[in-house]
Amino acid sequence: MVDAHRTFVIVGGGLAAAKAAETLRAEGFTGRVILIGDERDHPYERPPLSKGYLAGNEERASVFVQDAAWYAKHEIELHLGQSVTALDRAGHCVHLGDGSSVRYDKLLLATGAEPRRLDIPGTDLAGVHHLRRLAHADRLRQVLTSLGRDNGHIVIAGAGWIGLEVAAAARTYGAEVTVVEAESTPLHRVIGPELGQLFTDLHSEHGVRFHFGARLTEIVGQDGVVLAARTDDGEEHPAHDVLAAIGAAPRVSLAESAGLAVAGAAEGGGIVVDVGLRTSDPDVFAAGDVVSAPSPWGAAAGGRIRVEHWENALEGGPAAARAMLGKEVAYDRVPYFFSDQYDLGLEYSGWAPPGSYDEVVVRGDAGKREFIAFWLGEGRVLAGMNVNVWDVTDDIQRLIRSGAVVDKDALADPGTPLGSIGG
Repeated sequence: MVDAHRTFVIVGGGLAAAKAAETLRAEGFTGRVILIGDERDHPYERPPLSKGYLAGNEERASVFVQDAAWYAKHEIELHLGQSVTALDRAGHCVHLGDGSSVRYDKLLLATGAEPRRLDIPGTDLAGVHHLRRLAHADRLRQVLTSLGRDNGHIVIAGAGWIGLEVAAAARTYGAEVTVVEAESTPLHRVIGPELGQLFTDLHSEHGVRFHFGARLTEIVGQDGVVLAARTDDGEEHPAHDVLAAIGAAPRVSLAESAGLAVAGAAEGGGIVVDVGLRTSDPDVFAAGDVVSAPSPWGAAAGGRIRVEHWENALEGGPAAARAMLGKEVAYDRVPYFFSDQYDLGLEYSGWAPPGSYDEVVVRGDAGKREFIAFWLGEGRVLAGMNVNVWDVTDDIQRLIRSGAVVDKDALADPGTPLGSIGG
C-alpha cells in the first residue's frame, strides 16, 4: 500500500520517465509516484518509430515499456494526455493544463525533445511530416504503405539518423525516395566526411536519390496537397509527401520559465544537471534527451553534452530515480546509440564531431561493410563505430574511458585482440 507522506512526480511519458518510475518501486520507495505525460499512450520506446515498427517488422504493442496493468499493479498514478503548464518551485507543485495542481517532494523532468520545424512556405500542406511521437509513426507507416503501393515519392529533408532510417523503411515499402542534405555527405555532424560516403553508397544501391549541398526552400502544393519540394539551388523534386528530419530541440520551456539553469546553444541546449542529474534546484532532477550533463569522455571531456539516444534514457531514468532517493549517483555513461539500415547494423560509442578529432582509423573491410572505425584525437580514442561487427562495444568503451594513447597499427589490425590494446 502506498504511503502518502512523500510524493515524487515525473513529468514526461517516454523511456526515461517509465524507467525512473520502475526504479523508484524497485528501490523500495513506498510514497506516491505520479507520472504526467502529454501523450495519451503509455510510455514507449522511440527507436522502433524509425526502425522496426515503421518498417512493418514489429507490432505496435512492442514499443511500450510496460503494459497498462503494470502501472496499476505497482501503484503508479498516470496522468496521460495532460500537459504541465508551469513549475512552482517555491510551492513545490506543478500546474496542469486542466487547471489542477500536483504537489511534489521531489520532481523529475524527463520532457524530452521536439522535432525542429521547417521554416519555409508549404509546411501547412497535408503530407508534411515529422517523426518523434508514436502518433507520427502511426501516420507515416500508413503513408509509406500507400506510397509503396502507388509508386509514390517522399522527399526527406535531412540525412541524419532519422532521415536515413526512414529512407530505408520507405524503400522497403517500395516508395521512391529523395534525400535533401545541406552537407556533402550523410551524418556529417556525427561521423564526419570520412565515412559518410559509405552511407551514400549503401542507400544509393537501394534506390535512394541524394541531393547534397542544398536546403528546402518551399513545399509546393495544390488543393492543400503536396506536389513537389524546391531547393535553394533551383531544383524541384516531385513529392507526394515530405519528411522534416532536421534534428530535435530539447523541451526546456518549463524549466526555463521556472528559473532553472539551461545550457546555451553551443552546448546543445538542455537543462543543466550535475553528475547526479540534479538541476540547479536540489529537489528537481532531469533525465533523458532534455539533459545537458557533464561529460568526462571523448571530445566533450571537461564540457557538457546533450545525448538524444535510447541508451541515455534507459540508463538516465534509473540513475535520476536513485538520486531522488538520496543515493550517491555519478552518471558518467559513455554516449551510445545504434542504427539499422537495410542489412547494415551499427553501434556507436563516444562523441567526436568534425573538428574534434585528428584522424579516423579503420579496422576491417569498409568495402564489405564489416569493420570498426575509431576517431582519434592526439592518439586517444574519442569514439568508435562497429558496423556489422558485434560484441565489441565493451572494448571500444574501455578504450574511450582509459584515455590512453593507442598503437594505431594494432588498432587497425583485426588480428590484434581489441582487449589487448590500450593497457
